[in-house]
Amino acid sequence: MCAVFGYLNYGKKVNHKVLVRLINELAKSAEIRGTDATGISYVNDGKMVTFKKAKPAHKVKLYFPKDTKAVIGHTRMTTQGSESRNYNNHPFEGKTAKNCFALAHNGMLYNDKELRKSKNIPETEIETDSYIAVQLLEQEKHLNAENVRRMSELVKGSFVFTILRNDNTMFLVKGSNPLTIYHFSEPGIYVYASTKSILDEALKKSAFNYKFCEIRVSEGEILEISPDGKISRSTFESSENYYSFFNRYSWDIPEYLAENDEHEEMLMEYCSMFGVDKSDIQLLLDFGYCADEIEEMLMDTSMLDEVLKEIKEVIE
Repeated sequence: MCAVFGYLNYGKKVNHKVLVRLINELAKSAEIRGTDATGISYVNDGKMVTFKKAKPAHKVKLYFPKDTKAVIGHTRMTTQGSESRNYNNHPFEGKTAKNCFALAHNGMLYNDKELRKSKNIPETEIETDSYIAVQLLEQEKHLNAENVRRMSELVKGSFVFTILRNDNTMFLVKGSNPLTIYHFSEPGIYVYASTKSILDEALKKSAFNYKFCEIRVSEGEILEISPDGKISRSTFESSENYYSFFNRYSWDIPEYLAENDEHEEMLMEYCSMFGVDKSDIQLLLDFGYCADEIEEMLMDTSMLDEVLKEIKEVIE
């Protein structure tokens, strides 16, 4: 469980100081979903620049040069690969024959080792499951929507991917994890975060008072936002579903539940198997966590306890 956030400022009307404040407030608001590491990537003179630290966002000052058109960011709660080794933290940089890019992932992938074997992808020092997405994209000559689609259909697990290409084209890939995007048409800027609550809180704290509309994005969609603000949509076929999540851990789930797409109802039904109260599951849902992310936490009680503690501190 982590958070993604960022913006694409195609209109170039928002003051640089406001944008810096906005990114820092987005990162701090996103701490509710991860405090182990914080990072951003942006394009400077056609090259990717990434800054990341194994620290919570409130202890990091995020900065980028004037005229930076787009930034992607990430706050991390570690599930695989120690955050103390900074190369395990997001965003990750990658390179194809024609492009360089940065990628941040919210979720968990479970077939990274299988893909390294089947696709002849070399091992690296990076231990994070997310990095397989970068390596799959690097196998192609171009970073484009078609190759993003190919990658999204090969990985298995829960995900939202945010990808920034070195021409300031942004790809937002919606798997089963949450993503909220606002479009501010007057100044010409898109701003996004994992959840609506993170986005709304950051906008309020940064006094970003422009009118906006929400850009709807469904599971299985890829949004390509060009440097001039135009959106192109494409789709991919997801290889993950709720039943396969339980099945790969050999849990005995009744057949009628395996066919039921009501993930939240299923969590309420089975949370007691893990010693978790329904009220805690509802609290997580109220704070914007999706069913897939709560499943991850049920597999890691220390993570679950930490998240619930943070939420309860906020509301008390």
